[in-house]
Amino acid sequence: MHPDFPLPDVTWEPTREFWASAARGALVITRCDACARYVWYPEPPCRHCGGNQLTWTRVSGRGSLFSWSVVHFAWIPQFREQLPFVTGLVALAEDPAVRVVSYIVDCPPAQLRCDMPLRAVFRPLRYPGVAREVMAPLFAPER
Repeated sequence: MHPDFPLPDVTWEPTREFWASAARGALVITRCDACARYVWYPEPPCRHCGGNQLTWTRVSGRGSLFSWSVVHFAWIPQFREQLPFVTGLVALAEDPAVRVVSYIVDCPPAQLRCDMPLRAVFRPLRYPGVAREVMAPLFAPER
C-alpha cells in the first residue's frame, strides 16, 4: 500500500495540474482544443469529438449537487475520525454534464437536496497516520 494512502497521488501526470491548481485555490478542468467542450476525467481522447489535445482551464467553482451519499461506516481505518461524512457528485456550472466527485461540507446531511447550489472551498485532506496533506476542492452550499 502507498505510504500516503488514502491521499491522492498529486504527481500522477493525468491529474497533476488539477492538484497543483487546487493548492493555489483554483478549480481547473480539461477542455478539448478541438470542440471546446469540458472533459472530465482528464484523459484524451475527448468523448465528444475524439480530439487528442486537452487544455487545463480554470472554472468558476460553482455547481449544483447532482447526487450524494452519507458515509456512516469506515471501510478503511483512515476514515474513522471523519464519520459521518458526505461524498457527492457536483455538476459544474460551466457544463452540468461534467460532474466532479468530492466531499460536501458545511451542511448537515438532512439539509442536502438535489440541484442545491454549491461552491468550491479549498481545504486540506488529512488522515490519521499520514504525515502530509493535500489541498483539495471540496464543495459547500452557496451562501
